[in-house]
Amino acid sequence: MDGRERELIEKLEKEKGLSESEYAELIARRDEEAASLLAKKARRVADAVYGDAIYTRGLIEISSICRNNCLYCGIRKDNNLTERYRLSKEQILSCADEGYDLGFRTFVLQGGEDPFFSDEVLCDIITDIKKAHPDCAVTLSMGERSFESYQALFDAGAERYLLRHETADATHYAMLHPSDMSFEKRMQCLRDLKKIGYQVGCGFMVGSPGQTAETIAKDLTFIRIFKPEMCGIGPFIPHHNTPFKDEKQGTLELTLFLLSVIRLTHPWVLLPATTALGTIHPQGREKGILAGANVVMPNLSPVEVRKKYELYDNKICTGEESAQCRSCLEDRMKAIGYRTVVDRGDANHGKI
Repeated sequence: MDGRERELIEKLEKEKGLSESEYAELIARRDEEAASLLAKKARRVADAVYGDAIYTRGLIEISSICRNNCLYCGIRKDNNLTERYRLSKEQILSCADEGYDLGFRTFVLQGGEDPFFSDEVLCDIITDIKKAHPDCAVTLSMGERSFESYQALFDAGAERYLLRHETADATHYAMLHPSDMSFEKRMQCLRDLKKIGYQVGCGFMVGSPGQTAETIAKDLTFIRIFKPEMCGIGPFIPHHNTPFKDEKQGTLELTLFLLSVIRLTHPWVLLPATTALGTIHPQGREKGILAGANVVMPNLSPVEVRKKYELYDNKICTGEESAQCRSCLEDRMKAIGYRTVVDRGDANHGKI
């Protein structure tokens, strides 16, 4: 690490942000020593805001049916070799009940853009989850919808919405998506969610095809300005039945580096150590926590459908019962000096 790298890291820590060109420079110049220093600073900031608490989210993957054709995604519409499924309302409520008994107080309903899940259907499910578990938060990750749809779901009781922006560069966005999907629409959806009052999550894949230090710098600048409550980043992992099947996988090293940068840029963000991190390295999620992350997402989906929700190849935790999944992550966090907590885990907007 040379003097310039140290200068950029010190500026990032002090000012909670860099210029777009400085972000790109820091990424391009990074080395092992710089990454280690960043991780120590990021973990110190995360500890100052959240202590040793690691928040758990109960993930329920409700449908692998999707109308979109994103070039990187294993459940893209044109993948005719995948087995599709859709959970019934009763199955979703059962997953939430089981999760509640296991201590979860946030449920994340995630799925492809399945037209079956209309506002009426989703509102009914949200309402029943909130009736059964009024002390819980409901998070949705159901893709692009209209302002009116987002408003209806919010009014029904959903408080949080995860929608990865995927990239803050319009040209790069077009490389990752079919022509009927729009960069501007994705950004408008994020603005709509924030305007309505959701706690909003954005994020991107690390190492996606066409990504450069400059496009990542745009992502980091967007995150600094947008100030999401949550930010999900994880390595790009190719799926064998997509146009990107032969592309290189994103690296653990760069993902951890960027987790640290995001924590220093946005100290109170809720930052997951993703399943994708655990997929590319046996201790990927632990390493993510030590780099500044503070959220893990055990899977509450029925075991019989987990392998069918295959966004990328070799996904872990597809055979574990919910209790096993939670217990495993609890032990993993304990082994590195952190504890999983069962409260809702809202973003802490206090100053540090």
